[in-house]
Amino acid sequence: MRIICILFFCLISVFTKAQQFEIAGKITLLQKPVEGATVELKNQNKTTISNANGEFVFKDLSAGKYTVTISFVGAATVKKTVAIIDSNAQIDITLETDKAIQLDAVDITKINDKAADKLNQVEGTAIYAGKKTEVINLKNINANLATNNARQIYARVAGLNIWEYDGGGLQLGIGGRGLNPSRVSNFNIRQNGYDISADALGYPESYYTPPTEALDRIEIVRGAASLQYGTQFGGMINFKMKKGPTDKAFEFTSRQTLGSFGFLNSFNSIGGQVKKLNYYAFYQYKKGDSWRPNGHFDQNTAYAHLDYAFTSKLKLTAEYTHMDYLAQQPGGLTDEQFDADASVSVRARNWFKVKWNLFNLSLDYQLGEHTKLNWISYHLDAGREALGVLSYINRPDPGEGTPRDMMADKYDNYGSELRVLHQYKLFNEQTNSLLVGARAYKGLTFKKQGDADTGVGPDFNFLNSQPNKSDFRFPGTNLALFAENIFQITSKWSITPGARLEYIYTGAKGNYTQFQFGVPDLTKTDNKSNPRSFILFGIGTSYKPHPAVELYANISQNYRSINFTDLRVQNQNARVDSLLKDERGYTADGGLRGNLKDWLYYDLSIFYLKYNDRIGSVFTTDASNMIYRLRTNVADSRNVGFESLVEADLLKAFTQGASKYKLVAYTNFSLINARYINTDNTAIKDKEVEFVPPLLFRTGLSFGNKTFNASLQYAHVAEHFSDATNAESTPTAVDGIVPAYQIVDFSASYNWKWFTLSGSINNLSNEKYFTRRADGYPGPGILPSDPRAYYLTLQFKL
Repeated sequence: MRIICILFFCLISVFTKAQQFEIAGKITLLQKPVEGATVELKNQNKTTISNANGEFVFKDLSAGKYTVTISFVGAATVKKTVAIIDSNAQIDITLETDKAIQLDAVDITKINDKAADKLNQVEGTAIYAGKKTEVINLKNINANLATNNARQIYARVAGLNIWEYDGGGLQLGIGGRGLNPSRVSNFNIRQNGYDISADALGYPESYYTPPTEALDRIEIVRGAASLQYGTQFGGMINFKMKKGPTDKAFEFTSRQTLGSFGFLNSFNSIGGQVKKLNYYAFYQYKKGDSWRPNGHFDQNTAYAHLDYAFTSKLKLTAEYTHMDYLAQQPGGLTDEQFDADASVSVRARNWFKVKWNLFNLSLDYQLGEHTKLNWISYHLDAGREALGVLSYINRPDPGEGTPRDMMADKYDNYGSELRVLHQYKLFNEQTNSLLVGARAYKGLTFKKQGDADTGVGPDFNFLNSQPNKSDFRFPGTNLALFAENIFQITSKWSITPGARLEYIYTGAKGNYTQFQFGVPDLTKTDNKSNPRSFILFGIGTSYKPHPAVELYANISQNYRSINFTDLRVQNQNARVDSLLKDERGYTADGGLRGNLKDWLYYDLSIFYLKYNDRIGSVFTTDASNMIYRLRTNVADSRNVGFESLVEADLLKAFTQGASKYKLVAYTNFSLINARYINTDNTAIKDKEVEFVPPLLFRTGLSFGNKTFNASLQYAHVAEHFSDATNAESTPTAVDGIVPAYQIVDFSASYNWKWFTLSGSINNLSNEKYFTRRADGYPGPGILPSDPRAYYLTLQFKL
């Protein structure tokens, strides 16, 4: 603790208060403000983008002469010389239409037209310098948004294994660089900067996925995110929701989608700016049937956002999110059943129910010219209930009249994060950035399991009103301090060290029933507590030999606490080692990324992920010679790989930007080698890590203009294993190979005035495949993915 305090005071001591000046301005075209114009300060190697009001600003400038260059698509470039003597400079620039470019119309608001991008070195009160970051701009992709189709939405994110078994997009299952995709449990999942998972410590799985139709963009930070956002090995995913338009008081959007297998999606939103108040709200209703029997879902999602700017320095934001759904699950299949007819279902009594309520209050305050503060406080009141038959999938359901198994969870979490970002100058007059922050989190999970209703429908009641298998409460507390600093050594080179001090407490209190050969034998009581504290360190660097080219590298320690909520699940297919311990390791990245003349974007990188005491699954046999999964600290593992994304607008390159059309091609290619090491267990040693396709390849082609667009996407995922022993198959289908598969998707859209008509054909080639073998809900067994499906969406926007 003394070391961390000294570090904080040393970093804070470098703040300087030297008087500096700024150049501010406003850009207009045809008497309207221009958003997205590129503004460059040539002799300072600084670039910014004008905001929705056409405004821009350059800060931290010394007295002298400067050349400001303004460029915008469809307008002639403007250069203006500005002199600063003893006060700030204010300039107004009026752009004129570039006669050399023949356009049918001039788009006043320039929108970032890239589907893939990266985060800036500093955004808001966050630092991303030297880190592997990715951004998905949802307004620039042509995908099936109504179903949250993950393989289309995340097609430009390298190294992702995506689970596809939920045709309605109710839950997201993605894992990066060889980590388990289950409900994105190996990422820190956030919405507008705050946690949305069930329990950030004891159960970091997300049953709520924000509707893609409501998203502005998705931000992804890989392993180095551990210093700012917590201890997950995978990194952080932040869903940035839309806000109301700032140039109108009211906007209404309605999207209605019909699709195969009884799919219906109705999404309706309002938003706008009224003086200092910005608002946005939506309601979504979604329902559908599975392409297999015994499958149906109904979902409701609602969201409201209000932010009020009391002054130019102080803004308060309030948000509320509600989601609930009820789903009947057709269950899994054995390998033989899948090969014979993947459309069958052998479970008719499996149901799943979720209710999610999120509350958030955040404050943004400009403490001074170079210092800003962000304070977020949030609360999760949620729960999920799973009801059905968990016995081996190669054994029939005894049918109506026999009890089903039910697991009922309730989550009650509170969290608060405070961040302060200060920018200052050191000896070389380069601008440096210091971020300091603190986090306080308190979670409480109630988990019950027992025999339940003997019927067929969704009757979520324990027999005799009491759980007879387990009844636990899992409290958790997390306190953290963190700091990162961008030391701008030169105008091209920066170094960013950081540290995070963590205190974690997790506990378990309750009772469970011990079974022998499926018969209740003994009731036991648990009362465990596990406090621990540790420090994580990391460092990154960035070098820009050219403004459009960047070399980056980083290494950061990672840590992941065990999930106490897993310790007492009674499941014949899976059992948990009571001696589970936390996982430790580190992640290193290095890469090259940049742009070429605004028509090509690329990011090529390598990574190394060292995972000590990795928790995984090995299959073994019990006293009755039945095979089951044992969840335990399997061994150490190391994942090494190459990731690449290249996206190019070919017509922009060939026509020097004069074409009214876009022809965008992208390739996303990953090679990953993941092995278990440092173990004497011959069944595991040097085996491939589960859930890691050694090759992932996704590519696509999109053609169109502002009115029309058509896209074709292709994905190839190589064969991989579902357990640490690399079993090829088992009678219960819980473990085994996941065969390689190839998927093609087609999407098209047409816009006319206030209306947009879009459609998609998912799995165009009607590939028969699966991505997951489940040991419990929504299985157990193989979960077949959807065959060819058709969707049509009509959007009205006023």
